[in-house]
Amino acid sequence: MIPTARCMAAKPAGFFKRSADELSRLSKIAWNTEGLHTPTKPYTMLDFEDEGSVAGCKTMADRAVGGFSTASLDYVPEDPSSNTPGHARFHGNISTKLPNNWRVERTGYAAFRNRDRGLWLFGRLYWDVDPYAYLALRVKSDGRRYTVNIQTDSIVETDIHQHRMYTRHHRVQSRSTSDEHLSPHASAEASESAEVAETKYPEGIPPSLSDIPPESTVMSSASATTSGSTGWETILLPFNAFVRTNYGFVMEPQTSLLRQRVKSIGIGLTDRVEGPFDLRIHRMWATNGIGEQEAEEDRLICGADALPVDEGVRSGWTDKGTEGQQQERPKAKGLKGLRSEWDQ
Repeated sequence: MIPTARCMAAKPAGFFKRSADELSRLSKIAWNTEGLHTPTKPYTMLDFEDEGSVAGCKTMADRAVGGFSTASLDYVPEDPSSNTPGHARFHGNISTKLPNNWRVERTGYAAFRNRDRGLWLFGRLYWDVDPYAYLALRVKSDGRRYTVNIQTDSIVETDIHQHRMYTRHHRVQSRSTSDEHLSPHASAEASESAEVAETKYPEGIPPSLSDIPPESTVMSSASATTSGSTGWETILLPFNAFVRTNYGFVMEPQTSLLRQRVKSIGIGLTDRVEGPFDLRIHRMWATNGIGEQEAEEDRLICGADALPVDEGVRSGWTDKGTEGQQQERPKAKGLKGLRSEWDQ
């Protein structure tokens, strides 16, 4: 079979392109002295408008242990008529059927993540998200209980930091909320949680893995109606809220996410609710809040569910004092800022 031009173009970047892209990014940071103050621009990690980003990911499912769940990650081209961007479609079917293998006691999971980012001129390539507070995701969800997974270059290679991917589509307001306001899978989720919670969460379910979004999660506050909604939404998950797990079990003691050396990011589905799933992902990036450029793109894609501009990003994180005077946070912008501090 002769590979087509589209197939060739969708291949992950090679060594020289990775090196050139990383050198270009670091050069811009150095030239603009961005490393000397809090970044206001986003740091793209996976952009699925690029078909090569989809080709650079791998899917996983319980079929690896004899199960029957399926998972696929496909590229969907943009559709300008509906303001739908090019994106990745993570879809398949969850099955809890057990294989004829006495060693396997549980099945029913599917996931994807980026492949090893490879080498560049100065060694293995990692994402350094240390200057950023949030992982942002623009998605279109079917309402199931997806989990965002981050793997770093940690001592224990099988450790994964996790956070529930909350969306308005399946948001559970409270345990006492009537069934008509719950997720279509809520009852199954509740029974599953009761079954395994004591083993998986010996210290109690962490807030960032519970059914109710913690206050630290940034979500659209638009009404739950579909009027003016495109189905797309952007969610900001704090990096410091991710929970260290190992094979799905919360580990103690907890350790901070090694933000300087992020190996992979991805999304998994482990709700063990049988049936199809379909999640669309446009982009995943590190940010300190929604800026003007991000907000404009968000309004175009997400419509009524777009997030507003973060005032901290807009103002450079200045706070007003009790007497109405502005008290600026030290920014140390550029070499001039460092020199003025040195001379004081």
